[in-house]
Amino acid sequence: MIHTYFTIFFFQLLSLTGASESGIVGGKVAKPHSRPYMASLQFRGHHSCGGILIREDFVLTAAHCKGNEPMTVVLGAHDISKKEKSQQSIKVAAYHQHPEYTGNFNYDIMLLKLKTKAKLNKYVKAIGLPKKDGKIPANINCAVAGWGRTGHNKPPSNVLKETTEKMQFSFECKNIWQKYFDTDNMICTKFNKKRGGLCQGDSGGPLICNTKPQGITAFTLKSDCDNPKYPHVFTKVHFFLPWIKTVMQKVGNVTSATI
Repeated sequence: MIHTYFTIFFFQLLSLTGASESGIVGGKVAKPHSRPYMASLQFRGHHSCGGILIREDFVLTAAHCKGNEPMTVVLGAHDISKKEKSQQSIKVAAYHQHPEYTGNFNYDIMLLKLKTKAKLNKYVKAIGLPKKDGKIPANINCAVAGWGRTGHNKPPSNVLKETTEKMQFSFECKNIWQKYFDTDNMICTKFNKKRGGLCQGDSGGPLICNTKPQGITAFTLKSDCDNPKYPHVFTKVHFFLPWIKTVMQKVGNVTSATI
């Protein structure tokens, strides 16, 4: 459990109410279906978290996105308020949270095994994962995307929004977030008010650098997600590649894996 004093200052993006109430601050509307790997994770028809399709039967997201009710993955969506012909709604067959995830901030990653395979087409495509030993240089611009509110007390955006954030040096994130930031399995970004960035509700969505998902959105400052003094934090994807590969081989068809 997260300690009470801790939640006063910042909030892991995990509650269904918080997750469905906010999203990208600033940014712009994404070109429809320009990110065919994006997934909207929903409970009772309401968006809760983001995710990415990494194989026709697996979605990668944050471990804290798991709820107490059955989850539906919506693929091929741009406007989640509509039943677009491009959309595919698929139930989750199994939730594979990382075995070392305890409900706090470390190891915040999860694989969703879909009940049926997604039909890959121009609206729905799997995204390849980064190389295991790939390094992400600081100060390069990376893309983030998600659905939800565009700021405090502002209405939700039903369409996918996107913006860019800049990679931050890990030591800088460690200095700010201290014990809550693990340099081994986390990365972080800096941003400015003009471009905007992530907020509660974009959990589980990707940080895309050089066309590859390098991070999974994990946490930000609770009281002001748009405060540039507090970098946004992501689970480092390439750190978890061996685990991802093991899970997919055990419960899925090995030959079609994207890693």
